[in-house]
Amino acid sequence: MYFFIKRILDILITLIGTILFFPVIIAVSLIILISSGYPVFFLQERVGKDWKIFKIIKFRTMVKNADKMGIGISSHDDSRITSIGKFLRKFKIDEIPQIFNVLIGNMSLVGPRPELLKYAEYYIDDYSEILKVKPGITDYASLEFRNESELLQNSDDNEKTYLNKILPDKIQLYKKYLKEANLITDIKIIFSTFKVLIR
Repeated sequence: MYFFIKRILDILITLIGTILFFPVIIAVSLIILISSGYPVFFLQERVGKDWKIFKIIKFRTMVKNADKMGIGISSHDDSRITSIGKFLRKFKIDEIPQIFNVLIGNMSLVGPRPELLKYAEYYIDDYSEILKVKPGITDYASLEFRNESELLQNSDDNEKTYLNKILPDKIQLYKKYLKEANLITDIKIIFSTFKVLIR
């Protein structure tokens, strides 16, 4: 019953969000086109519920073909990030298009953040548990690690730091969500996310 109601709420909230954010989506799309050209959106394969691969949708914040120029994570000072990209990332505006992932049904508003397959496979036992639910736009880990790129800024090896220090902590927060998952928890996380964004 919980997952049925959760899906209904996902659809209702994202439909409202699409209407509210439509002017922002159009404006940001035009700014990206003018400042750094096509494409406007960045599609990247992530692992979803039951290990199914899907493409997450974000506003493009890096130079074209950035995913072929380096690792799958980036620090605050990554040279691949465009000028407008830094602004979009700072205010999490690049995440807005993920509402389409929610409408499609491969993501939820609240749930463990979708990971790159190679990183999920690094902790395959943990993710076999985590991926029993749909990944989400926000969760405990998103709130705790909202400044993740800044944490990586002073690292000598971003990928190693992410895999050995940041991701294990995220995994514990993902498991915490799994234990506490219900509509009240989801609503609390959504409101906490809005508070963080407003700040």
